[in-house]
Amino acid sequence: MKQQKEHIAICWLRRDLRLNDHAALYHALNSGLPVLPIFIFDEHILGNIQNKKDARLLFIHQTLLELKKELESIGSTLKMYYGHPESVWEEICNEYEVAEVYANRDYEPYAQERDQLIYELLKQKNITFHGSKDHVIFEKNEVMKDDGKPYTVFTPYSKKWKSLLRDEQARSYECNSLQANFLKHSTSRTISLKEIGFADFEFLYFPARIIRKKIIESYHETRDLPAVEGTSRLSLHLRFGTVSIRPLLTIALRTNEKWLNELIWREFYQMIIYHFPHSAKDSFKPAYDRIEWQNDSRLFEKWCAGQTGYPMVDAGMRELNETGFMHNRVRMVVASFLTKHLLIDWRWGEAYFAEKLLDYELASNVGGWQWAAGSGCDAAPYFRIFNPTSQAEKFDPENKYIRKWVPEFETASYTKPIIDHKLARERCLSTYKKALLV
Repeated sequence: MKQQKEHIAICWLRRDLRLNDHAALYHALNSGLPVLPIFIFDEHILGNIQNKKDARLLFIHQTLLELKKELESIGSTLKMYYGHPESVWEEICNEYEVAEVYANRDYEPYAQERDQLIYELLKQKNITFHGSKDHVIFEKNEVMKDDGKPYTVFTPYSKKWKSLLRDEQARSYECNSLQANFLKHSTSRTISLKEIGFADFEFLYFPARIIRKKIIESYHETRDLPAVEGTSRLSLHLRFGTVSIRPLLTIALRTNEKWLNELIWREFYQMIIYHFPHSAKDSFKPAYDRIEWQNDSRLFEKWCAGQTGYPMVDAGMRELNETGFMHNRVRMVVASFLTKHLLIDWRWGEAYFAEKLLDYELASNVGGWQWAAGSGCDAAPYFRIFNPTSQAEKFDPENKYIRKWVPEFETASYTKPIIDHKLARERCLSTYKKALLV
């Protein structure tokens, strides 16, 4: 007689790589079913990554190994899979008697399509797919205008966001006390980077998963100074969910409203990408798609390499290329320079950042690039054109940041500016006016 398989719940980890203060995992562990956490290396996503030494993938892989080790220390495991999610879920349902699936919601266009597909697949098998809010405090339709429409301007959104805030939003999901509810499982096979088409490479330095309260306390004074350690460096961990948003909210409320506003900007862009998915590829304001971009590939390569002759732009691009990080003030300067000085389509810059940034997140990256180009919601007006020289004088007055990344600065070997600021500004205004004032 065939032995009946044990009914289980599965917690599908995606951009939430931790085992505590985790909404979906908490609900799974309280389901009354033994819980098996899984992770899928998604072939749809990995197939679009050209760099076979992608540092973000290394970070994900290392984090998964840590979680797997932690789970195996209590007699359970983390199962890893590789393939298209729809095929992987067929495999999982053949392997286990799955009764329920738990996952945290993701608001980006591909994730929405994927989850709808898996929801329908599981529904046909009489398996319930539970979605939870986790990586934001307020999601999609929770902060809306009085007429029920989504906000497209940050300031009124942030005021409404703050007015809706209650103590329970910062309350953590305590999972550690529920560890006995994980599925008892022999150790499972680890999928290597090589198996999924990527190269194994030596350990890289990633920003520590440490909440540095002193930096947050003085954030309003240091946030724009790239030469000092004045930002939390938690963006990578927020992106992949190795830290929870909830303790960060508690700290922000107690210490620094400016830092709280940055957390709200993140949620604003998550709401925008959900309600306006076209903005991932097209200008939020359609008129901006009439701009006649120059799209000079030679100048684009100079910008990518940090060889523009504008020290702050070059410092930022070299920092990005070497570390996978760029200071936020500098991100605005380099984005403005590409779109307005060089008249290169913001999508080119967005794609380059997508390839290089460790903390790359579609909603925030697209939002930031469209802000710089003037084409986004609540964006800088088209006639606001950052002067990279005055930006450097204001935010790096002693040239410490510039000298760190551009050692040949102030020597004869430093490249001459690839474009004149005054001429670039006039050309930009003329080009934008032609497209917009019709």
